[in-house]
Amino acid sequence: MQSKAKLWIAGSVLVCAVGYLAFAGVKRGWVYYVQVDELLTATDLRQQRVRVSGKVLTEGMAVSAGQLTASFQLAGQRHQIPVHYRGVIPEMFQGGNDVVVEGTFDGAGVFQADVLMTKCASKYQGKHPDSIAQGRP
Repeated sequence: MQSKAKLWIAGSVLVCAVGYLAFAGVKRGWVYYVQVDELLTATDLRQQRVRVSGKVLTEGMAVSAGQLTASFQLAGQRHQIPVHYRGVIPEMFQGGNDVVVEGTFDGAGVFQADVLMTKCASKYQGKHPDSIAQGRP
């Protein structure tokens, strides 16, 4: 009888450990970001590394693909923040597109990003049924 109790306890500990590791892995794998307006209203987020989503404004945008840098304004609904990105510039990066940047604020209030991900909903939209029937893409 004692050996069955030991097996149940060992099995329970094993199941709990695997469950915890699975939960921790899933939680770490979740991709989250805040909007520009949320970032500016949450003062605690301004002191840490964060992902921010917004629209790239065309005005004042400066891209140097050769030097792997881009400076632009990231706009939310009401506010905008200056962003300086250093790294490989995605092919679909352009003014007017939605992007997610990851980084921190510097002392001058510029968001220093080292990750830049473009979002392009039109690329993933399905074809219109009328155009398919007429043989157009």
